[in-house]
Amino acid sequence: MQNSHSASYAAAGVNIEAGYEGVRLMKKHVERTFISGVVSGIGGFGGLFAPDLKGMKEPVLVSGTDGVGTKQRIAQLMGRHDTVGIDCVAMCVNDIICCGAKPLFFLDYIAIGKNEPEKVASLVSGVAEGCVQSGCALIGGETAEHPGTMSAEDYDLAGFSVGVVDKAKILDPASVRPGDLLLALPSSGVHSNGYSLVRKVFDVEHADLGRVVPELGLPLGEALLTPTCIYVKPVLAALEAAEIHAVSHITGGGFYENIPRSLPQGLCAKIEKAAVQTPPIFGLIQRLGKVPERDMFNTFNMGVGMSLAVSADSTDRALAALKAAGVAAYVMGEIVPGEERIRLC
Repeated sequence: MQNSHSASYAAAGVNIEAGYEGVRLMKKHVERTFISGVVSGIGGFGGLFAPDLKGMKEPVLVSGTDGVGTKQRIAQLMGRHDTVGIDCVAMCVNDIICCGAKPLFFLDYIAIGKNEPEKVASLVSGVAEGCVQSGCALIGGETAEHPGTMSAEDYDLAGFSVGVVDKAKILDPASVRPGDLLLALPSSGVHSNGYSLVRKVFDVEHADLGRVVPELGLPLGEALLTPTCIYVKPVLAALEAAEIHAVSHITGGGFYENIPRSLPQGLCAKIEKAAVQTPPIFGLIQRLGKVPERDMFNTFNMGVGMSLAVSADSTDRALAALKAAGVAAYVMGEIVPGEERIRLC
């Protein structure tokens, strides 16, 4: 790209040479994610991937797309940009795994007020880390400089992923039945949802994000930037080991919105609140913001990043597989007949 330069475009606020430098800096991060199937590196007009479909009778592609939301404002205030990329990947691949699909590849999109190559490379380093954790490849992306529509320090990060599953193995809510147990996969904290409320509660624009909060044992900003857990590999292990009927990714809308999405009509998720292992950050949000308990469970994950409906007789196998994959899952409830869809008691 050594002959590519536009003084007029630069005068309008877009530095295309900074974009080229960003690509150069991010290349080492992207290459960490390359797995079997990657056909092309970054820099082309499209990312190429050749999936291995051996053993699949009817392969079905599953896609997911999402962003980081206003959590990225915390990153901007702290000047730390290497973790929100993990969140971006997590929000996509954790959705894909709810169908029983294995993520294959990921692409990101960064809109930024001013293209600073080091900042962009830092953002992509987080995306690459998320891809490594989920076992998928980062095969492309786009960075767009938006002078005049975004402030110089502002950016928005989004992405999408594509996975594959054999049609016969797609998780179907119709398979959920009374007596199934609900397993909770612990979250690392707030994850990537509810941050408009979080930012209001903590008044983050004026707060000292570097101050250690006694209840948390670490600085507030660090706690709020804790990356979203990526559950792909543990859930894939559980699917191999046990009879999993449904998987729910607990994101925006909390328990009340997400768990019913994986249940058929006529069945209810009965959850024992006392069994839910809730990290201190949620108690702090509830107390400082005077947030009603129902709103907490209808906004946040409350310590449960993902739930699995598992046949009772294979629960031990599922728990063992999850533990071997590094997730200390536990039983938080069961499936019972009922039209209310979810019952916290």
